[in-house]
Amino acid sequence: METIVINHPHQYHQESLAPLILALGYFDGIHMGHQRVIETAVELAEKNNAYPAVMSFHPHPSVVLGKADESWTYLTPLDEKKKILKGLGVKKFFIVKFDLDFASLSTQDFVDQYIVGLNVKHVVTGFDFSYGKYGKGNVQTLTEEANGRFGQTIIEKIEKEGKKISSTLIRQCLKEGSVESIVAFLGRKYSLNGTVIHGDKRGRTIGFPTANLQTDDYTLPKVGVYAVEAYVDQKKYYAMANVGFKPTFKDNQPKPSLEVHIFGFNNEIYGKTVRISWLKRIRDEVKFSSIDELINQLEDDKRKTLEIIQSID
Repeated sequence: METIVINHPHQYHQESLAPLILALGYFDGIHMGHQRVIETAVELAEKNNAYPAVMSFHPHPSVVLGKADESWTYLTPLDEKKKILKGLGVKKFFIVKFDLDFASLSTQDFVDQYIVGLNVKHVVTGFDFSYGKYGKGNVQTLTEEANGRFGQTIIEKIEKEGKKISSTLIRQCLKEGSVESIVAFLGRKYSLNGTVIHGDKRGRTIGFPTANLQTDDYTLPKVGVYAVEAYVDQKKYYAMANVGFKPTFKDNQPKPSLEVHIFGFNNEIYGKTVRISWLKRIRDEVKFSSIDELINQLEDDKRKTLEIIQSID
């Protein structure tokens, strides 16, 4: 898959580009609804001898437009998004830098420059896609402004368990710690990558060594203890993870951290990437009055994690 980063105004010319079938949207999470949009574009491209392409935007419009702070996190940061798109058969991935100049484009200018101007022959979007200044463009205006220059397919709302599948819904599940519910909406377990960094090394002194993970832009689930799968060097291990502020040992940690105790694993993995897939939440994070109390709770957490794993297997 070719990744093409575009800064506004772009310098591409329609006549110099191969014909594209374009899936258009932000696609954070690439959930089941997003997948339907993208897979439709891939299928149409195969039938029409064109390149299947996706156009997304970065950073998130909410950050640029002041609707979210700079600590905004993603369900699928760019590297994760690229990996999933490639697996879906996408051949070209356009990442448009979302800045105030781009955000000020009229709906017609967006269509002329970023659809027609990139030699797009057909656009696939979700039913609620918006574009242009103030997000005034929608699937109806897209048809009008196309003026017959490209075709359009609209993917209607997809529901699961009586709920509209959306990135907002998945974020709400994470906020509630309901990680097992997300599988129905993503079509896969919610997963993230983290780089193993040095921590307090306190866990090894109490029989529960942990890998402290720096997760950068990923959205973490609600503070608490979870049963998880951990992948190290592409090998799967079972583990339990703690998302939290370590209140037993710290009073003013500014943001939650992620540490993982991998069962039956003692290798040094500092600097390596560990992939975590979330299975189920076990409990809240609490402050313990003694180390012995903490150890007893960790033993109970391990027992519950193994029960969860056995029920899944």
